[in-house]
Amino acid sequence: MINQERILELFFDLVRIDSPSLKERDVAAYLRDKMEKRGYVVREDKAGELSGGNTGNLIVHVPATGEGDPIAFSAHMDCVQPCIGVEPIIDGDVIRSAGETVLGGDDKAGISVAIEALSHLEDESIPHPDIYFVFSICEESGMHGAKNMDHDLLPVKDIVILDSSGDVGTIVVAAPAKSGINITFTGKSAHAGIAPEEGISAIQIAAEAVSKMNLLRIDENTTANLGSIQGGTATNIVTESVSLTAEARSLHDESLQKQLDHMEACCADAVKKIGGEYKFEYEISYPALKVTDDSKALARVEAACKNISITPKRVPTGGGSDANVLYGKGYNAVTLGIGMSKVHTTEEFIKIESLTSCSELVAEIMKS
Repeated sequence: MINQERILELFFDLVRIDSPSLKERDVAAYLRDKMEKRGYVVREDKAGELSGGNTGNLIVHVPATGEGDPIAFSAHMDCVQPCIGVEPIIDGDVIRSAGETVLGGDDKAGISVAIEALSHLEDESIPHPDIYFVFSICEESGMHGAKNMDHDLLPVKDIVILDSSGDVGTIVVAAPAKSGINITFTGKSAHAGIAPEEGISAIQIAAEAVSKMNLLRIDENTTANLGSIQGGTATNIVTESVSLTAEARSLHDESLQKQLDHMEACCADAVKKIGGEYKFEYEISYPALKVTDDSKALARVEAACKNISITPKRVPTGGGSDANVLYGKGYNAVTLGIGMSKVHTTEEFIKIESLTSCSELVAEIMKS
């Protein structure tokens, strides 16, 4: 049986350690100490150095005690703000934060589940193949840990990411690619009261462009959103420059490119109508995740679900995770729902039963 008292103690320890993105060193030190005391080799890569953080990803190798294909499990150490001074409390059958912070179950619940599952196998002397843990950094701030991971330290291709909402048994098989977008409109300044006809308002160009853009829900696979707009100085000056930030996401690469082309075309049309100039820049932040029906990792997870009488449920998601990046780098990545709810808010919570049942599922996946 999964040891409920032990996983709660571990989870409470982890969420009480402050770990905003790029400042995960204290959590990494806690996990390194715990894993090394159990005799496992823990290695740290240079992802922190490459991304401006204070620690790298931790990769833990648990040697095989039986036959079977090796497998890896991944969960990230960082949390979204506000995450300083988290105090977890048990409220009936759930765990939540006592104060004005997130709980940090995203993704310290995933870390706790992976470690408790392994502890369960050791308690019962259940054989398992080679197991690797990846405790990553900076997932919340752009998956920089996964993007900069030293792949020589992870010599297996099947990886289960413990980082999604949804009931235990939920398996994320599709997640969108995301593009970050920066748009700059440049007009011409002039005195707004004396000679406004000599100016070209960058705000007016931006308004014309945005008014023609298809935004928010584009179709069942594609979304787009404007995040911020900045520009202008005083009311008596025709605004010379305006900058916007935006994003677009899609489960299909061609749909994402179509949306990007559409948004840029709106900018070009606005400049043609009003004058001025525009600059439209974008970068694909991470690729789409598409788990195929013949995925060995997917088959392994679904078989484990059935072995312990959990009904597996394949779902798409609108968010990205380390799984997107790892999939794009050639790993057979699937993401599991671990039962966390209202993540990225101060109302975040997780059921105690989710922690224990997910640990049971992960232990089943780990078995030979």
